Amino acid sequence: MTMQRTVLSCIRVRSRPGVRSQGWLKLGSMTVPVALGRSGIRPLKHEGDGGTPAGRFQPVRLWWRADRLPRPRTFLPVRRIASDDAWCEDPADRRYNHAFKRSANEPGDRLKRDDHLYDLIIEIDHNSRPRVAGRGSAIFVHVARPGLSPTAGCVALKRADLIRLVARLGRRTAILIDH
Repeated sequence: MTMQRTVLSCIRVRSRPGVRSQGWLKLGSMTVPVALGRSGIRPLKHEGDGGTPAGRFQPVRLWWRADRLPRPRTFLPVRRIASDDAWCEDPADRRYNHAFKRSANEPGDRLKRDDHLYDLIIEIDHNSRPRVAGRGSAIFVHVARPGLSPTAGCVALKRADLIRLVARLGRRTAILIDH
């Protein structure tokens, strides 16, 4: 018997009372712990503030390290992470809050990392339509550090929980982040 997978219509991320850099993600009938930005969930996100933006978002695509994991099961578009893939975090750059191919001496958040945090990345549509310089970039859902230590503004899950999550996400899944 084959179990049919269904796309989640909505996931909700909420902060954990008393610990602003941690929270909970409700995934269907399950609730899993997450790491948040060091400043907690912020309604007015600004570049470098360490906050996780509050709002309603949708996943855009799943990025993955093909050299570390088999292609994940998901309803999202999937893109392999190459060694020159990066994300522009410079508000003065025309590529701000977009992926780009980075040369060796160019600034940007390199997506192919040694620490495994970006082995799976869910790109979300934060600050994309319209894109406003300085309102935050590179906000992802990705693998958490040990102990769910704070992120720079992303939502991070334990690897096994993230694999379960991506298997149920589609382009129309709403991601609600609030207090």
